[in-house]
Amino acid sequence: MNPFAPARDFLDLTLQGLSPAHAQWQTPALQAHWLGHGLLELTPHAANLQQEHILLSTGVHGNETAPIEILNSIVGDLLSGALPLACRILVVLGNIPAMQSGKRFVDYDMNRLFDGAHAKQPEAQEARRAVELEQAASAFFAVTPATTPRRHYDLHTAIRGSVFERFAIYPFIHDRAHNREQLAWLLGADVDTVLLHSKPAATYSYYTSERCGADAFTLELGKARPFGQNDLSRFAGIDRALRELLAGQCAVAANPDISAVRLFKAKYDIVKHSGDFVLHLADDVENFTALPHGMTIAEDVEVRYVADGGEERILFPNPKVGIGLRAGIVIEPATLD
Repeated sequence: MNPFAPARDFLDLTLQGLSPAHAQWQTPALQAHWLGHGLLELTPHAANLQQEHILLSTGVHGNETAPIEILNSIVGDLLSGALPLACRILVVLGNIPAMQSGKRFVDYDMNRLFDGAHAKQPEAQEARRAVELEQAASAFFAVTPATTPRRHYDLHTAIRGSVFERFAIYPFIHDRAHNREQLAWLLGADVDTVLLHSKPAATYSYYTSERCGADAFTLELGKARPFGQNDLSRFAGIDRALRELLAGQCAVAANPDISAVRLFKAKYDIVKHSGDFVLHLADDVENFTALPHGMTIAEDVEVRYVADGGEERILFPNPKVGIGLRAGIVIEPATLD
């Protein structure tokens, strides 16, 4: 039985604020559990608990629509039986009001509200939703055996273009080792550039990495565009890789060759301290743009950010953020230990 049929699907129900006929149902291949709007857990009847348990999230920023369309298509194929499911998954559509209005967020950037940061913005509707998403992730992974791989892929598209079109952010993992097999999987998904974050962050992927023990990544997969205006052929790599992974058709060798992965690390944040902040970069500057040695990147009252060494690049430049927030990240090449 598929209570989404005949006219509505996971995304449509979520955007319309509706619910399926039943919160739990079965298809010939899997069990489905509607946990709430934008929250759907799927488990194959022949589940092997030693296989990966995977959280797939998107729409944390409501205007980043291509990954939302991709995940919705995957869910539809899983429920129809067109795509087999070999592992337990939780699919999350994040900021529903922002998705409905075509905005990045309504009150506050949700991806700066995880790991307890929501307590600092109690009036923001995104703060309440961040609590729900934390709870959903924690509950999902709480029943995962300790020795079983836990994965979280948080799918995004970027406000601006990028020198390297698709890239991943690997959250700061404290005393754990970076997972080379996961880097190889990303490479197979056409994500060949990875930022190794150097400190904790208030992102969804940091929360699941640190609090749930997941191999978690924020994936930036291209340019943000409105619903229906995406060239989904540009997302074929991640679509294929996710489908193979969910179907149990993905095999990554131990100690894989990841020499083709471009690795960077965060050197420091550019912080907007006042209304006098000036970012000396063009409005359309792309992510990963190189910063020539000696260039003044930004100024703010008595603070100047100056490029040093000639190997630095800029990531997520945004002078319109609120005072006290990050207006960009200066990054540099990195290697794995």
